[in-house]
Amino acid sequence: MSSPVISRALKMALMLHQNAKNFIKRDMHKDALDVLMMAEEAFSLCDPKLIERVDNVPMLQLDIVWCYFVLRDVSCLELAGARLAKARSGFERSHGKDSERFRLLQAGRHADLAIYVRLELLEGVVAYHNGRTEKARESLNSAQAKYMQLQVPDEAISILMGMGYGARAAKRALKMTGYDIQSSVDLLCEEREKKFRRIQEDREMQEEILEQRKYGKTPMKKAVDMKKLKFLVTIGFDKKLAAEALRINENDVDKALDLLTDPEKNCILQRKILSRAMRSSRGFGAGSSSSSAATATAASDVNNSQAPGNTSTTVPDGSATEGSNVLPVMNEDAVNNNGEAANNDEEDEEAMDDGASEGDEDANPPPATARDVVMENELANELTGDVLDDYDIDVSNEGQAIAEYLSLLESAVKS
Repeated sequence: MSSPVISRALKMALMLHQNAKNFIKRDMHKDALDVLMMAEEAFSLCDPKLIERVDNVPMLQLDIVWCYFVLRDVSCLELAGARLAKARSGFERSHGKDSERFRLLQAGRHADLAIYVRLELLEGVVAYHNGRTEKARESLNSAQAKYMQLQVPDEAISILMGMGYGARAAKRALKMTGYDIQSSVDLLCEEREKKFRRIQEDREMQEEILEQRKYGKTPMKKAVDMKKLKFLVTIGFDKKLAAEALRINENDVDKALDLLTDPEKNCILQRKILSRAMRSSRGFGAGSSSSSAATATAASDVNNSQAPGNTSTTVPDGSATEGSNVLPVMNEDAVNNNGEAANNDEEDEEAMDDGASEGDEDANPPPATARDVVMENELANELTGDVLDDYDIDVSNEGQAIAEYLSLLESAVKS
């Protein structure tokens, strides 16, 4: 299976799983179960070597069995046992034995404790309904011990709230640090810094995506490679001109450099970008002073770069295209033809006219690409970016269920 397909499958699986978790938080377990099944199918399309290193799939199995339990679906009892076995082995593989690897990665914090409360509760429930009372008692007692570790003293919460932290954040930090006040404060400060950093990174990413879309698509319908564009800019080329050179050369840096450093081809590229900018200016209103000023500035730059005796590849500053959302699409034959450039402006105009409709097509991505962008935006909105969010589970319902099944076991012994 191709890498893009696997990547799309992984994005879809993560998005569906997150949607299911939101349903679970709203007590919509039937809807959550349907979405979890779709997420499981999407995960099955991913590279096993990739997903076995993380705990997403074990978490998915655990969420599915939790939905079985809340819905009281006894028909899935046998299937629940198999899913819990997969979850257990998956957690051991990704977290390490006794969560050693997980604790090391999380600086000794007990963030995963609530996960194992739920896992051991469900293992005990399955064992109880299968008549394995000893196994059920062992699992339920272990779940209860972990549950008690998650009961945070009110005094500790009050201390952190007195420092200005919210009750929920304080309780979460205390649970994950074993009630240690200083460690909880350190965790809260670390999470606040990470949150600000995520916001900044998200803003920068969105700006880069918007900028990337301005440059259009390559002939093979690929976006301009922003890393390669940054490289070309760092060595002195104008960003818009470098982006166009990459675009028409399918992001091949060597070919783009050949184009940019060839004075004749460089001038053709500049004239076409200028001509397209002038068309855009006329489209927005030729009489506007801002459009006229932008066009005049660009014309001056191009004329200077083509002055007699000037063989420099210095390019215009690109100000002429500031008012335009798309760059012109070049006629690849005219620019890439070895040593054969257009002899006059008239031929350049004809080549540009031939590529105009093509440029319009590139400026409007095909429906498939648009749907993919929507999917990625939805994924980004659903995911919090908080690595500890999935482990922050309210185990109140688990505590009640543990007490209920331990009581059933005691009643069975007395009878």
